[in-house]
Amino acid sequence: MNAIQNGLNLLQQTSSTSNPTGSLVSTIVTFGLVFVIFYFLIIRPQNKKQKQAQQMIAGVKKGDRVITIGGIHGVVASVKESTVVVKVEDGTKIEFSKSALATVTPGKAEEKPEVVEEPAEKAEEK
Repeated sequence: MNAIQNGLNLLQQTSSTSNPTGSLVSTIVTFGLVFVIFYFLIIRPQNKKQKQAQQMIAGVKKGDRVITIGGIHGVVASVKESTVVVKVEDGTKIEFSKSALATVTPGKAEEKPEVVEEPAEKAEEK
């Protein structure tokens, strides 16, 4: 126990004899560097991601394919001020808040299946 008290007393004596303003400056510089690192590794990427999500939600239009945060896939049937009506199946439509959209893929025209032509040799056999 005495060894711990002697160590603490020695630590207090060395810190009181050193320059207290130098210690304060190094502490401020350290906190500044930590803040800069957090800004570039956490805050800035999160802000970019949030802006992209807002642009994606603002650009939703009829016919876009969407996936909600609940995992529901569908096509946008209509867009209102703060909600979106999503067509899930032939007669099923569900109204969601725009903030519930996870991904938006621009809608494509219904693609017709390609007709595969038979090779010329098989066509001659018929």
